[in-house]
Amino acid sequence: MRGAPEAPVEEPSTSSTTDGERRDGAEIALAGVEHRFGPTEVISRLDLRIGSGEVTGIVGPSGSGKSTLLELVAGLLEPTAGSISVDGRRLPEQRLAGCAYMPQRDLLLPWLAAIDNASLAPRNRGASREQARARALPLFERFGLAGFERSRPTELSGGMRQRVAFLRTLLADKPAMLLDEPFASLDAITRGEMQEWLAGALRGAGATVLLVSHDVEEALYLCDRVVVLSARPATAIAELRAPVPRAAPRYEVIADPRFVAARERAMQALREGSR
Repeated sequence: MRGAPEAPVEEPSTSSTTDGERRDGAEIALAGVEHRFGPTEVISRLDLRIGSGEVTGIVGPSGSGKSTLLELVAGLLEPTAGSISVDGRRLPEQRLAGCAYMPQRDLLLPWLAAIDNASLAPRNRGASREQARARALPLFERFGLAGFERSRPTELSGGMRQRVAFLRTLLADKPAMLLDEPFASLDAITRGEMQEWLAGALRGAGATVLLVSHDVEEALYLCDRVVVLSARPATAIAELRAPVPRAAPRYEVIADPRFVAARERAMQALREGSR
């Protein structure tokens, strides 16, 4: 059932807060981090520092603990050993307060319109539905969703659902964003289009971003640098900087010989780390 009629989506007034400004990012630091699930060691002696506003990618073999790493940073898990801080804060609830976490599945609420799914964070902070919608509305046009504000998730394509999920993450207004394989469920063509879209969105966000991907090409295209993890128990075995500027169209970037060489170095590190 669709429930009560929707209130109209109104244009924000001039006094409404919008999300067009860049926010300051948070420094993320991991020192000697280890994690076990019972007798199984998942992460071993991991050291990583991510500067404020930096976009860092994490790649590694399947089962290497990439998603677990995001949960540790977000404060959803505590490491078995070592320390993790977000903007210098180490307690789990402090880390969680500083992070917006986008899991692999979009987890949109099927009974809510797209704009209400995107604006859940402002509502949770006490904003009225009208105020929350006013925060989200300008971003629907900016991110290619204009005209779909009142569509339910079942009426959206996979790429549109992921955009709404990203807007929900962005509107959480946190200094760190943790993205767990955001496009893993999409077909190759849609995934390429979404990567180009997200590259532009991340450049304008200002937040510190930690992005997990199973796709080396995606990570190199989207991120300032990419950290390669070994097979479980995972530890960092290689680090690569983005080889070329990402302002060019995606097809030009990934065809650049410097990008191709970086991708091969990352793949070689993955092969060696999987042995």
